[in-house]
Amino acid sequence: MKSASVPPVISRFYVSYEMAHSLRLRLDVTLKIEKTVDRRGTTVRLIGRVRAEDLPEVAKQLAASGPGAVLQLDEVTLVDVDVVRFLNRCETQRVRLVNCSPYIREWMSREQSRSQG
Repeated sequence: MKSASVPPVISRFYVSYEMAHSLRLRLDVTLKIEKTVDRRGTTVRLIGRVRAEDLPEVAKQLAASGPGAVLQLDEVTLVDVDVVRFLNRCETQRVRLVNCSPYIREWMSREQSRSQG
């Protein structure tokens, strides 16, 4: 009996540039946005690296979500200073940030202190 060929499964992992290049992975696509709606409201989930140029689309998704939107950040791997400032503005506009990594929270706090002082 001949066994069926099983395709390899790739789970969540971080890829070095060299590995990505050898696998011919695209490094320019760094952010995935997932939107879910249930009886409690809308959750916009960000996955991957978030850069300043991604913010117009994130803002558009949040605006379309209406009041009480939730921004899920558990799989955000890297942000820049513009994203940190954007996240601070989101909180002032009552967008709830969920599962934000400690390094991003600390950076948000520092940016907020810097802008107030």
